[in-house]
Amino acid sequence: MQTISRLTGAAYGVHLSDQVALVSVPLIAALVFGASPEVIGILVACQSMAHLVGSIPFGILVDSVQQRNLTIAAGMVSLIGFTGALVAIMLDSILVFGASVTIAGFGGVLFVLSALSILPKISSREGLAKANAAIEVPRAIASFVVPLLIGLYFTAVPPALIIAVAVIASLVTLGFTSALPAVVMQPPANSHVFKRIVEGGAFVLRHRLLLPISFCAIFWNLAFAALLVVLVPVIRQVYMMDPGAFGIGLSAFGLAMIFGTWVIGRFSDHIAPNLILLFGPGSSVLAALGMALIPTGNSPLLFYACAFLLGFGPSMWLVAQNSVRQLVTPSERLGRVNAVIQTAIYGIRPLGALAGGLVAGTLGPQSGLVFVVLAFAASFLVALFSDLRSVRSYSELSPEDERALKDSAMMTE
Repeated sequence: MQTISRLTGAAYGVHLSDQVALVSVPLIAALVFGASPEVIGILVACQSMAHLVGSIPFGILVDSVQQRNLTIAAGMVSLIGFTGALVAIMLDSILVFGASVTIAGFGGVLFVLSALSILPKISSREGLAKANAAIEVPRAIASFVVPLLIGLYFTAVPPALIIAVAVIASLVTLGFTSALPAVVMQPPANSHVFKRIVEGGAFVLRHRLLLPISFCAIFWNLAFAALLVVLVPVIRQVYMMDPGAFGIGLSAFGLAMIFGTWVIGRFSDHIAPNLILLFGPGSSVLAALGMALIPTGNSPLLFYACAFLLGFGPSMWLVAQNSVRQLVTPSERLGRVNAVIQTAIYGIRPLGALAGGLVAGTLGPQSGLVFVVLAFAASFLVALFSDLRSVRSYSELSPEDERALKDSAMMTE
C-alpha cells in the first residue's frame, strides 16, 4: 500500500504540472510572446505531440526496462522541460518555450504508461479498481483546481511564477518516484521492435474487450475535442452568456472528475463493471443533449450541471476500463497495449477539433453541438453492442482465461 501511496504522490506532481501547461501555454503565448492564433495553435499541438510520437516507443520501453527507473526518468524529463520553459520566458524566446513544453509533455506520457503497468504488479485483483482510482484522483483534482486558479489569478501574478509551479510539481514527482521500489519484470521478447509494436496492436484488434474499449474512447475523445472548440461560440452566440462561463464549466467538469473517481474508488466492490462501462459514455450523451437544448438567455447553472455530468460518468469509466485493460493483458505486453490505445485516443483529438471547428464554422455553433451529440452517441453504442456489457466482475477476467471467454461468448450467440 505504501508503494501505491508513493505512486499517487508522483501522480499529483505529474498531473499538476500537466494541467498548468495545458491552461497556461495558450495564455502565455498570447500575452507574453504576442503570438498569433496560428502560432498558439502550433504550441498547443506541441503539447499533444508527445502522445502521438512518444506513446509507442515508450510502450516498448515499459515492457523492457525496469518500470521504477522509467518513472524516475519521466520526472527528470518533465523537470528539464518546465525548467527550459521558465528560462524561455526570462529570455523572451518563444522557440525555446515551444521546444521546452514539448519535452515536458514526453515526461507525462512516460509516467502514465509506466504507472499503468506497475499497478497490476503491486495490487491484488480485488483491489486493482481502488488502486486505479487512487492514481486518477490527482488528475481529477488538478483538472478542477488549476483552471480555476489560473483563470482567477493569471493577470495578477508573473507568468514565470505559474511555470515555476510546474517546475516544483516536477520535483515532487521526482522525489516520490525515487522512493519507489523495483518491480518484478518479465524477460523482454527477443523480437524486432517493429514486430513487437505490431503484436501490441494485433492483440488489441483481436480482443473482445480491448477493441470496443478503444473505439469507445476514440469516439468519446472525438466528441470532447469538438466540444471544446464549439463551446466558446455556443456560449457567446447561442446561450448569450459571459465567456467566463467556459472556464467555470471546465472547473465543474474537473469537480465531477473528483467526485466520480471518489465514488468508484469507494464503491467499486459493489458496482458491476459493465454498469460503469455503459454509464460513462451514456451519461456523456445526456450531458451533450442537455447542452444542445439550453435556451438562449438561460441561467448558466444548467450548463454547469451538464458539464458536471460530462465529467462524472467518464471519470468512473476511465478507472473501470483501466482495470479491465490491466487484467486481460499479459504483463509482458501491457506497456505496448496501453501505448497503442493511448495513441489512438490522443491521435483523434486533433481531428475532433478540426471537425468541430469546420461544422460550427460552416453550419453554425448549434450544428457543432449536434455533431458532438452524435459522436458521443457513437461511443455509447459501441459499448452497448459489445461484450463490455457482459463484464459483471473483475474476478472473471485474466489473460489466461481469455480464450475460454471467447469460446463461451461464441457458444451463447
